[in-house]
Amino acid sequence: MTIYNLGSINLDHLYQVDHLVRPGETLTSSDFQTVLGGKGANQSIALAKAGAQVCHIGAIGRSDDWVLDLMGTAGVDTSAIAQLEGASGHAIIQLDREAENAIILFPGANHRLTEDHIRSALNGAGKGDWLLLQHETNGLAEAMNIARQKGMKVAYNPAPMVVTEARPLIDKVDLLIVNEVEAMDLTATSTAEQAEAVLRADYPQLQILLTLGKAGVVYLGPEGRLHQPAFMVKAVDTTGAGDTFIGFSLAALMSDASPKQAMRQGAAASALCVTRLGASTSIPSLPEVERFLTQQE
Repeated sequence: MTIYNLGSINLDHLYQVDHLVRPGETLTSSDFQTVLGGKGANQSIALAKAGAQVCHIGAIGRSDDWVLDLMGTAGVDTSAIAQLEGASGHAIIQLDREAENAIILFPGANHRLTEDHIRSALNGAGKGDWLLLQHETNGLAEAMNIARQKGMKVAYNPAPMVVTEARPLIDKVDLLIVNEVEAMDLTATSTAEQAEAVLRADYPQLQILLTLGKAGVVYLGPEGRLHQPAFMVKAVDTTGAGDTFIGFSLAALMSDASPKQAMRQGAAASALCVTRLGASTSIPSLPEVERFLTQQE
């Protein structure tokens, strides 16, 4: 079984600062790094590190072929990543002493995918395979339609949330993965509890992973409601934690783990992720996650 991830690839420019910059302020950064990021790339690397077979569908600028080497070394199939003229997607990230961040995103090549490219990338997919999507690329509806025609399952992480784009797609989805803010936006509610109630009422047959930050994660599905508490660690950088959770949880579900087991593995992986700087560079390996879980017992 393969997970085909139609997702963004960004070059993250990470600046460490005392506080997030204010309007009109010029702020000196104490450190700077350029690392591979983007929700799609992060999730593909997390999936590969969790032991899943993952093929990334995306695009980068021609001058950034080092990205292919990095993702390939992590275990990702990069054969469906196009190299296009123009800039790759990139992000400007501020990270303060409290591990809070602020991000400016430029989509670049991520928004220049064609339906022909997506269809070609999914040519060998079929029943038992999954399609994973986020909101940092174009072509989502087309990819979902192709996946449905092939009998694939669809996992959808509508982030960054655009409600008018997300709502029409949910009927094509098997697994919805949202954080509490995205869930509130999607359901037009003001608390996570209200959002959960609306999701359960409106989508009773849909499997949903609702992440709640320090409060852990909730699974909603035909089997009922399950809760996984967060693991307590000292966070230094929360960038990529949600993507790490998605990769490790989905990899576990594909390996026939129960929703409870999948949430536990995802929560452990994201806990380890936030103890390190960077996005893709902070994603732990499966043995590291397994050792961490053993220590928690």
